[in-house]
Amino acid sequence: MTRVFKVGLIGCGHISETYFRAEKYFNNIKIIKCADINHNTALKCAKIFKIKALTVQQLLKDKEIEIILNLTIPKAHYNIAKQSLLNGKHVYSEKPLAINFKDGKELINIAKKNNLYIGNAPDTFLGAGIQKSKELLEKKIIGKVVLGNAVFAFPGVQSYHPNPEPWFAKKEGGPVIDMGPYYLTALVNLLGPAKKVTGSIVNGKKTRTIGIGPKKNKKFKVNCPTSYLSTLTFHNGTVIHLTLSFDVIAHQNNHIELYGDKGSMIVPDPNMFGGSVFVCKNLGKPWKEYKTNKLPLGKINIRSQSSRANESPTNANYRGAGLSEMAFSILKKKNNMCNGELSLHVLDIIQSIMQACKSGKVKFIKTKCKKPKIFKISDIKQILN
Repeated sequence: MTRVFKVGLIGCGHISETYFRAEKYFNNIKIIKCADINHNTALKCAKIFKIKALTVQQLLKDKEIEIILNLTIPKAHYNIAKQSLLNGKHVYSEKPLAINFKDGKELINIAKKNNLYIGNAPDTFLGAGIQKSKELLEKKIIGKVVLGNAVFAFPGVQSYHPNPEPWFAKKEGGPVIDMGPYYLTALVNLLGPAKKVTGSIVNGKKTRTIGIGPKKNKKFKVNCPTSYLSTLTFHNGTVIHLTLSFDVIAHQNNHIELYGDKGSMIVPDPNMFGGSVFVCKNLGKPWKEYKTNKLPLGKINIRSQSSRANESPTNANYRGAGLSEMAFSILKKKNNMCNGELSLHVLDIIQSIMQACKSGKVKFIKTKCKKPKIFKISDIKQILN
C-alpha cells in the first residue's frame, strides 16, 4: 500500500487550486489542512476542498502535518520555509526559493542540519516536454549545443490577476523572479550549471491598470524593471540569449531554441509539462516532431480554462509532481529532483541576472549544481494514480 504524506498548505491564493487538483494524479500526497495570513481566505479554501482551516502558526506546529506546502507570495517564501524547517517539517515551496541568495542559502543549511527535505518549484522540467528534450540531447541528436535563444514575453499579469501589484513590487517584482525560474531550471536541466551573465534592462510603462476583479480599472505604480535582456554562458560552453519581459503585447518566438553543431531543437513551453519537441538536422528540410502527449506527465489533462490564465485548455499541467516526487524521495531516502541545490543555483542565476543587467557588467555565478538526471518513467509510474 502506498504511503500517503499529510500536507499542510500555507497560502490559499489562486495557485492553490492547482495543487489540490494534483491529488487526482499523484498517489502519495494529501492536503489535509490549510492556512493563510487572511484567515477568511483559509476558511473559504477549507470549505471548497472540505479540509480544516488553521492559523499559520497553528499549522506550522501541527504534529499531524509532515510536509508544508508553501504557496505564499515570494517575499514570504523564506520566512514560512524557515519556520517550517525549524518546526521539524519538510517543506516544498513555490518559486523562487527566496528573494535573495543569502536567505536561500540559509534555508538549505537549516534543512541539512535538521536532516529535512526542502523542495522548490518549478517542477515543470519533470514533465514529458523537457524530459524528451533532455533525452534527445543526451543522445547527441543535434550534436554539441553551441548557442540558443529563450524568450518569455507578454504584457503582464494585470489583465488576468485581481491583485497584480506584487508582480511589479520593488524587491520581489519583475519577470526574472516571476518567470525566470521556469526557463532557468529547464536550461540547467538541459545544459548543466550556468557560469556567468551579462545584460541590460528596459523599463516599460510606469503605471498599469488592473483588468479584473473588485479593483478593475484601478491604476497602480510599477516599482521594478519590466524587461531583462541577458546573455548566459554555461559551464559546458553553451551561450544562451534570454529575454524576460512584461512589456510585449505579442510575438512569434519559440520558448526555447537550441542550436547544435549537427542540428537545431525547439523545446516546448517550460511553464507546462507537455508539448512536442521539434528537431531539424538539415537546412531547408522539415522539422521532425517528437510528440509527448502519450507519455506520463505529458498527456493532455486540462479540458477547460482554469482561473490560472497560463493554463491552456490544450496542454499538460501536472503541478504537484515535484511535491509528490519529494515525498517519494523521503520514503526512499534519496535526493529529490526539485532539490535545494538546484533551486539555490537557479536563485543565484536570478540574482546575478538582475545585478548584471542593472550594472551593465559581467556577473559570475557563485554556485554550481549537479545536472539533474532524467526522471525515469519507472519512477514516475510509482507516484501516479
